[in-house]
Amino acid sequence: MTDELDRLPDTEPVKDPGLPEHQYRPTDVDPAQEKRAERQISGMFAVAMLLLVGFCVAYIAIDKDQTFLGWSAMNLALGSTLGGAMLLMGVGIIQWAKKLMGDHEMVEMRHPSASSAEDRAAVLEDINAGVSESGFGRRPMIRNSLFGALGFLGLPAIIMLRDLGPLPNGTQRETVWKKGMRVVNDVSGTPIKPSDLQVGQLVNAEPAILFETDEEGEPLFHGTELLQAKSKAATIIVRMQPEDVTPSKGRENWGIDGILCYSKICTHVGCPISLYEQQTHHVLCPCHQSTFDLADNGRVIFGPAHRQLPQLPLALDSEGYIVAVSDFPEIVGPSYPELARDQKKLDNKS
Repeated sequence: MTDELDRLPDTEPVKDPGLPEHQYRPTDVDPAQEKRAERQISGMFAVAMLLLVGFCVAYIAIDKDQTFLGWSAMNLALGSTLGGAMLLMGVGIIQWAKKLMGDHEMVEMRHPSASSAEDRAAVLEDINAGVSESGFGRRPMIRNSLFGALGFLGLPAIIMLRDLGPLPNGTQRETVWKKGMRVVNDVSGTPIKPSDLQVGQLVNAEPAILFETDEEGEPLFHGTELLQAKSKAATIIVRMQPEDVTPSKGRENWGIDGILCYSKICTHVGCPISLYEQQTHHVLCPCHQSTFDLADNGRVIFGPAHRQLPQLPLALDSEGYIVAVSDFPEIVGPSYPELARDQKKLDNKS
């Protein structure tokens, strides 16, 4: 400290601020204390690695409904393991800086905001000196255990990201609609006949399979699988005067006496839509105001959406109920960069 002060210019108003003499740390003068601190810090990093592995094990092995002392066992295990790992890594790094890295006082002079080339070179020199003083080269045990703990920190992220859902594949571009599947009310599951719909009416609908059960009386779809299927297969079915409908080429027989069926999912960012204007045949997305003309093949007439609503071709079964002719020929849901590529694959499959 004295050497630094002696180099200060004579014009400095306070050359000696009166700081006490520098006190060396035990780890600076006692090699045994230094080794002990090194082992302690490395131990913290090693325990952090074990806790991160424990996080992954708990995430996979513990049932989400299991409890411990009235608390969610999974939340308790995940919080304690991940929190403990982060705490130990933080404490270890702090201890490393306080006990083992270089410990000396420095005087920093005021300088202009724009640094000179000499200052930049000095900073780089200081950085290199700091790297040298930190002991990365001399303390492989701490360095390697820290890198190991940082590497293990990625395991929880990998586990949680992979569990967000199935990877994109062909099934993600399709819905549960099939040829001959009845269109039913989305609340009661009641099949719909043309006589049930009045001109100007809109009904929220789903495929009948979402309400069907197996031989043991259990629903074919339940839980997350049911929610995912409903979110993609949700439709709106409307009835208008047949002369108001202007179908595009190839869609002349997709409706039944003015009854048309479209996806309920907005092609902008996937919001559910059903705000219907009877006189104009427009349906509005309440979130971002994308507006679609249902009398004109679901064409976008306003808003940020750039793709028309997918339309479901309809027919009648032997009992007079409205059924789907096929799945949606277009990809249902919000638009994304690879949409044209995936739509081409879907068309080729059809």
